[in-house]
Amino acid sequence: MKYYVGIDLGGTNIVAGVVDENYNIIAKASTKTNCPRPEKEIADDMAKMALKAVENANLTIDQIEWIGIGTPGIANSSTGIIERASNLGFKNTPMVKYIQETINKPVFIENDANAAAYGEYVAGAAKGAKNAVCITLGTGVGAGIVIDGKIYAGSNFAGAEVGHTVIEVDGAQCSCGRKGCFEAYSSATGLIRMTKEAIAEHPDCIMSKMAEEKGKVTARTSFDSMRAGDKYAKTVVDKYIKYLAAGITNTINIFQPDVLCIGGGVCNEGDPLLLPVKALVREEDFARNSEKKTEIVIAKLGNDAGIIGAAFLGKANA
Repeated sequence: MKYYVGIDLGGTNIVAGVVDENYNIIAKASTKTNCPRPEKEIADDMAKMALKAVENANLTIDQIEWIGIGTPGIANSSTGIIERASNLGFKNTPMVKYIQETINKPVFIENDANAAAYGEYVAGAAKGAKNAVCITLGTGVGAGIVIDGKIYAGSNFAGAEVGHTVIEVDGAQCSCGRKGCFEAYSSATGLIRMTKEAIAEHPDCIMSKMAEEKGKVTARTSFDSMRAGDKYAKTVVDKYIKYLAAGITNTINIFQPDVLCIGGGVCNEGDPLLLPVKALVREEDFARNSEKKTEIVIAKLGNDAGIIGAAFLGKANA
C-alpha cells in the first residue's frame, strides 16, 4: 500500500491528512492558522501537522511517497512559490522550500480550489470523467478545471477564476475590484447580501423573523423562509438560482466538460437548488441539442476534497 500526505492550508485552519492509494483518508492532524504571522511560522506548523498526521496513522515518514499542498492564492507549481495569497499575507513565499527544510520528501503545491477539484476528479463526483470543472460556492466562488487528467492553471498559474467573470455589467461590487462578477451574486456572501436587501425592503417578512431568531442572516435564511411560505424569500432564491445558472452555463459553454460539480455549504439544499439550476442551464447551454451534455452534480467529498486532491498532486504532475 502506498501513502501520501495532503495539506489543506486555509485562512482559519491547517489540516493535514494521510491518504492511501485507494483515496481513503486514514488519519488527520490540524491546528489554527493564526493569521497574520510570519509565513515561515505557518510553514513550520504545516510541516508539524504533516508529521503528526503520519504519526496518527501509525506510519513513519519513510512510508510516505510525497506531500501535496493546497493553498489559497496564486501557487506556482513549477517553482514551489506562493506568488500571492492576500488573506494569508503571502507574497513570493517559497513554501515548497520551507517544507523540505523539515521533511525531505518531494513536495507539490497547487491552488486550493484546483486541489479540491482534483480530489473530486480522482475520487469524488467527477471520478471517471475525462474533463471536469468543479465550482465551490463559499465566501467566494472557487473553481478548478481538470482537462485530460491535468489541472489547468493557465500560463501564470492564476487560471480557472470563473468566479471573476462578469454576469451583470456594472452590477454589485466584487472583492476583486470588478463589478457584477459571478462571485458577487452566486457565492454564499452574495446570497446573504441579496437576502439582507430583501429584508430591508420587507422588514415584516419571514426572513426577517428567522434572521432575528438566529441573530444573523445566513445562506440558509432565504431557502428556509421560502419553505415556510415567504414569497419574498422565494424571489431571493429564484434570483440567486438564475445568477448561478448563468455562471454555470457560461462555464459549460467555454469548456463543455463531461462533468461539472458544484460544492460548498449552499449545495446542502440539494434538489431545491440543483433541479431548477439544471433546467435553466439546459435552456441556455450552447450544446443543448448535442447527444452528449455536461452532467451537473453535487460534489461528494466536502472538506476532504482539498486533502485528497493535494495528496495526489504528485500524480497530477507526473
